[in-house]
Amino acid sequence: MTRQPALFLSHGSPMTAIDDGELRRSWQSLAERLSPPDAVVMVSAHWTTAIPILGGSATPETVHDFYGFPAPLYQLRYPAPGAPELALRIKSLLADDGIAAAVDPRQGLDHGAWIPLLTLFPDARVPVMQLSVQPDRGARHHWAVGQALRSLSEDNVLVIGSGHMTHNLRDYFVDRGRVAPQTRVFRDWAHEQLLEGRIDSLLDWPHEGPHAALAHPTPEHFLPLFVALGAAGDVAGVEHLGGGTLGGALAADNYLFTSA
Repeated sequence: MTRQPALFLSHGSPMTAIDDGELRRSWQSLAERLSPPDAVVMVSAHWTTAIPILGGSATPETVHDFYGFPAPLYQLRYPAPGAPELALRIKSLLADDGIAAAVDPRQGLDHGAWIPLLTLFPDARVPVMQLSVQPDRGARHHWAVGQALRSLSEDNVLVIGSGHMTHNLRDYFVDRGRVAPQTRVFRDWAHEQLLEGRIDSLLDWPHEGPHAALAHPTPEHFLPLFVALGAAGDVAGVEHLGGGTLGGALAADNYLFTSA
């Protein structure tokens, strides 16, 4: 049985689905290396709930949860099958660790999920189950959610946290891509913590991270990182996969985590 790593991906803009930029090219390189999983658990920053919710649809819809983009984007579909049995298994794993969760049989795949998957698994044959993020709960909660999933990698299930290394949309839209220097400082700090294995420091990122509130005015795009870290269990290796920046403003780093 193949043992899967865990991933944190910066999912970019909806335009990443059709642009030939550095971020999409980093996914293409990753796709060439990944062993085909039996299923994917996708933790997307664009599905936020009070408690963890698991997508239980057998045929999840492709959700175009964005506005004002070119028409070809709205014609894209990612018709991967769902994994309702896996959703029930994960609900049980979370309950075993004292984490209440629920299943939504109607939830589709939002753009934080299907845009990276379109490049990683373009044939859309791998079953995908989406898991929500809880913005009102901190990094330790999401790390605990990931820890509850750590056995999945041994069963050839790939856990992907889909967010962004930095996500200040004012930098992106209002300041025309001129990223604030302080945001770069946060990116460099978080990158160093990951490569050096300083998980405790990362878990306290709102206080430890320099200019954290500028890099992430709201936390939902950073929290999927902690699910991926938790799902890797005892992290033995951290690999930076590149990704560059989006519009010169948003750090779009990607990481692969292997277990001891």
